[in-house]
Amino acid sequence: QGKQKKARKYAVMKRMISLRDQRINEKERAKPLVKKKEDPSAIKEREVPQHPSCLFFQYNTQLGPPYHILVDTNFINFSIKAKLDLVQSMMDCLYAKCIPCITDCVMGEIEKLGQKYRVALRIAKDPRFERLPCMHKGTYADDCLVQRVTQHKCYIVATVDKELKRRIRKIPGVPIMYISRHRYNIERMPDDYGAPRF
Repeated sequence: QGKQKKARKYAVMKRMISLRDQRINEKERAKPLVKKKEDPSAIKEREVPQHPSCLFFQYNTQLGPPYHILVDTNFINFSIKAKLDLVQSMMDCLYAKCIPCITDCVMGEIEKLGQKYRVALRIAKDPRFERLPCMHKGTYADDCLVQRVTQHKCYIVATVDKELKRRIRKIPGVPIMYISRHRYNIERMPDDYGAPRF
């Protein structure tokens, strides 16, 4: 009948012998760990993130006209679909001068989208838009925008992306501009600024 078929064992690892094992030569053996005693008189350091001075509770004192608005890739695309002029619609929404800002990452994202989004690229290269240079690696625009508004609380973020909105809502004092009913709307803005919210 021949040999009985043995079930093969999967993911069987060779047992490794510990570097502290008695069988290893003393020279090659790892030294036993010695726990350091904590000095009770030593000053304990704690890392506390510094709170931005521009925030008065949730109220951001750095926000004020002219508003600097960080624009996301999909915000430009949706504005084109809704036939909205970016700068004019922003001014209609906030009743003040608005400077749309576009980072290198967002610009790179629009360029990557190719020929289909050439109108968006032409809008992004508008001289009224302020270009913000990026110093970090990679071109993931969401991380770039979140990092920027965490450091500087003087921006409003214009986006339609649900995931990015969710991330920005966790940062206090940063309003979000979005598109609803063929017009721009703003959330989390102090009541004495801008147009009435619907």
